Amino acid sequence: MIKLINVNKSFGDKSVLRDINLTINDGETIAIIGGSGSGKSTLLRLRIGLIRPTSGENYIDGTEISGLTEDELDKVRLRMGMVFQYSALFDSMTVGENVAFGLREHSDYDEEKIKKIVADKLALVGLPDEAETMPNDLSGGMKKRVSLARAIAFEPSIVFYDEPDSGLDPVMTEKIDELIKEMQQKLKVTSIVVTHDMETACYVADRIAMIYEGDLIAVDTVDNFRRINDPRVKAFLRGLYLGG
Repeated sequence: MIKLINVNKSFGDKSVLRDINLTINDGETIAIIGGSGSGKSTLLRLRIGLIRPTSGENYIDGTEISGLTEDELDKVRLRMGMVFQYSALFDSMTVGENVAFGLREHSDYDEEKIKKIVADKLALVGLPDEAETMPNDLSGGMKKRVSLARAIAFEPSIVFYDEPDSGLDPVMTEKIDELIKEMQQKLKVTSIVVTHDMETACYVADRIAMIYEGDLIAVDTVDNFRRINDPRVKAFLRGLYLGG
């Protein structure tokens, strides 16, 4: 499904990612962890084609995307859904209009079909009665749910989560983590969760990959990851976010 081969990314003289090799399998949930400034968000932007690698190969479903035109990339992105760190909802639109936005921009669906998709996706994330609500009237956790409903409106095969628990209290963090896992089970999508929260990573993921100062230093199942002896991994597991 997703493969990075010898990927490097630099901004000017600053090397941000170095020789990243990573394969993510169909239907897998992988958590990308690391401290602030470690390169994990850059890796996410590379995956969805927002930036291009300085060198290396970036595959989605067998297509190397780093050389595609923007129009070609847009077609690939329709197979991806993105849940942004701060939800990124349009405050001037209702919840339903936010979920429908991509459908209206990138499909020829009629309004009846769009409304049905919106209703189905909002029900799926536990917000069946909020289509007419404005985003400013929602809690942080509800906004994340709307962002997820919008991300899955096109029934993507891949869903990216950028710090899904950012800004949430522990109770809501737990609910969002449960929702990520529920979506994985119901939709059978491939999920990439970028997070600095080890509890989230261990709960939602099949495997964990750790970025440290631009290097991919560990990739393993959750159980095996906990037993890795690398001091940088052990420090992160203790909550000491090195590499920031």
